Amino acid sequence: MNPEATERLGLHPADDANQRLADAVHPADWPRPEPAALYDLVVVGAGTAGLVVAAGAAGLGARVALVERHLMGGDCLNAGCVPSKSLLAAAHAAHAVRRASILGIRTGPVAVDFAAVMRRLRETRAALASHDSAARFRSLGVDVFLGNARFVRTGETEVDGVVLRWRKAVIATGARASLPDVPGLAAARPLTHETVFNLTELPRHLAVIGAGPIGCELAQAFRRLGSEVTLVASGPRPLPRDEPAAGDIVADRLGADGVHLIANARLSRVESPRPGLHRLHVGGPSGIRTFEAEHILVAAGRRPNVDALGLDAVGVRTDPRRGVLVDDHLRTTNRRIFAAGDVCLRHQFTHAADFSARIVIQNALFFGRKRASALNIPWCTYTDPEVAQVGLTEAAAAARGIKTTLFAREFADVDRARTAAETDGFVRILVRAGTDRILGATIVGARAGEMISEISVAMAAGMGLGRLAAVIHPYPTMAEAIRQCGDAYNRTRLTPRAKWFLGHLLRL
Repeated sequence: MNPEATERLGLHPADDANQRLADAVHPADWPRPEPAALYDLVVVGAGTAGLVVAAGAAGLGARVALVERHLMGGDCLNAGCVPSKSLLAAAHAAHAVRRASILGIRTGPVAVDFAAVMRRLRETRAALASHDSAARFRSLGVDVFLGNARFVRTGETEVDGVVLRWRKAVIATGARASLPDVPGLAAARPLTHETVFNLTELPRHLAVIGAGPIGCELAQAFRRLGSEVTLVASGPRPLPRDEPAAGDIVADRLGADGVHLIANARLSRVESPRPGLHRLHVGGPSGIRTFEAEHILVAAGRRPNVDALGLDAVGVRTDPRRGVLVDDHLRTTNRRIFAAGDVCLRHQFTHAADFSARIVIQNALFFGRKRASALNIPWCTYTDPEVAQVGLTEAAAAARGIKTTLFAREFADVDRARTAAETDGFVRILVRAGTDRILGATIVGARAGEMISEISVAMAAGMGLGRLAAVIHPYPTMAEAIRQCGDAYNRTRLTPRAKWFLGHLLRL
């Protein structure tokens, strides 16, 4: 084991699991490949987007080089989906035991072994690392370079002094957590989603700044694991990108869990009188409020990784907030360079990075004309209850001048939800007025992330809401609520004239 190398990669503690992770995604003894005379594709960044581009292009016979300066697997494996969902699983289990009395099950006090929770998290991450490992991609025929990439000129990229020549290149460097410019915040050395999974001891009091998906998920998880949690939201409710009703339900559940939510507030100043004690000042319509916390977790903002890439040398334009500027074909302002994933997308999700990478493979290698705007990207926030969304919301449709009709079903009226005591939430499906064409949907409830795909399939296939009513769902399931929305639409087709005609036909 090499503890210093593991810590240098930002992996703490330097235990066996983190060592196995480091050995897979940034091995210290990785031999530098002999560069090919000319690559069909050089991919800079080995997060989800870069990995998908490299594996897909190599599988099609292209000569590919993949460059990564830090950890292969990017956010998803190392600081995002995998560790966060492992933590959430533990928090959900603790909550399930506490609420078992609702179902008539008597339990004793719940004891959370936080060190064991985090040890399992690290073990799970290490076990999955082989999928994104340098060795695996070498076996796929990809030349993997671990180092800092810099574009020298069109057709050439330098990696720590080695020049890679290419026909096309892809920028897939992702994004990183950013800190708001608040006096005293940086000096407090706050946690972000990139460092919070290094914890080995449960924080006594955690202040979470930002009530988007990451902030809400981690605030609820740490509260259920035993921390006192204060969540600061800049708006009137959590999850500002989702339907207001969804944010209201999540706010109620967070409150029931014991999370202290401060809405319509912004962090204005941090004082740290001693290690492990931070005094936070937040301002809002009601004035300045002050509270103390042992740790601060900032979950408010990300910055695209475009620095030190030499993009000016190849004419690739960037924006501080939007990252690399691309057209609908994911081509940059240099026609031989494409971009994919968080470095250029508005929707910063693993699955969005995946499918943007597929577009890049077709457009970069085969002169394809695939468009990013054609992607219908769902997303899910894994709070309890989950919040899943696809397509347009009512507000987004109204902003575009689209007239809509909403069909909804509350889980309080769904049999499976009542038997499982999981009645919070709803299914809401938005259609274009006068038709059954589905424009979008929001699902709030248990397993909403699993259910939203049914709506995504219907939208991709051009299946209207009326036809969903004819899809037989097992009884009882939560997903029956989707079919019931279809039934509600079909009832609107039974106009007074149609009822008169059917009644006359029956009398005959």
